[in-house]
Amino acid sequence: MKKQQGFTLIELLIVVAIIGILATIALPQYSKYQARAKVTAGIAEASSLKVNFEDVINAGSADPTLTNVNAGTGATQNCTLGVTGKVSDGSGTITCKLLNAPAPVLGQTITLTRSAAAGWTCGFSGAKDYTTTSCPGV
Repeated sequence: MKKQQGFTLIELLIVVAIIGILATIALPQYSKYQARAKVTAGIAEASSLKVNFEDVINAGSADPTLTNVNAGTGATQNCTLGVTGKVSDGSGTITCKLLNAPAPVLGQTITLTRSAAAGWTCGFSGAKDYTTTSCPGV
């Protein structure tokens, strides 16, 4: 009698079905992970301008703008940056509009707001599922 070698068709179909079920569960989770990573990168890029913003405010010679906080052209790999502020009351904002991001967060805005009394606060225009706890979403 010959010994059977290999897999039967039924066994192969079961393996393919299991892989399909796992992929159905994993792909949406991976997309969410990608979106969260892009938002986190945008928060990091916007936060990196806070020190320069504070230097301009403390110098008191000119209102903070994109140019004088050394943000370059304002476009990075992750976002388009914007900076506004007033030396007179110590307020201002740093914004990051997300670029090259997954659909759920594409075009959403991260806003770092400074007030003389409260310091820096962070906000995100997208869903809170895609941001960090330190920068709540809507």
